[in-house]
Amino acid sequence: MEIITQIDKAKNGDQTAFTFLLNFYWNEVYGFMLKRTENETSAEDITIETFSKAFDKIASYNPEFQFNTWLISIAKNVHIDLLRKKKSSLFIEITDREDQKAYNIADTTPSAEDELITEQNLSQLLRYIKELKPHYQEVIQLRYFQEMSYQEIAIAIDEPLSNVKVKLLRAKKLLAEIIRNRR
Repeated sequence: MEIITQIDKAKNGDQTAFTFLLNFYWNEVYGFMLKRTENETSAEDITIETFSKAFDKIASYNPEFQFNTWLISIAKNVHIDLLRKKKSSLFIEITDREDQKAYNIADTTPSAEDELITEQNLSQLLRYIKELKPHYQEVIQLRYFQEMSYQEIAIAIDEPLSNVKVKLLRAKKLLAEIIRNRR
């Protein structure tokens, strides 16, 4: 009964209900994906993406089915999409002329212009990140600039691992919204 109550609360936007559902089902979805992918990083990324999609579409959840079954089917679809993307990127047709152009490239180091563009893009990204609330800025900075694992971030900010995952997920969504609105 508590699961149904939490799902109803989540449908109404209750953040604690989202956290409850994430904590309750995380191990099941992650374990399922770990068996399928045999890769901890991929399993974790797919699990995070699964919960993100599930929470975005929670209003469409049909209570006639078990919630964990619904989550697992989302996870399977996320995994299939990921495999399709990888497969399509592996089989790009390259003509002989394009192959020769690639072969003729002597220097792959970035030019001064390339470095300036990269610096400007990074500077713009940092300005966007500064628009986030401080706790979101912190997790983005720790994950992407200091390249810390989720576990290391949890220890650094003294919060449970599940909270770190949710914070990072929300921070990325908010950052994407900011970027989309500024373009």
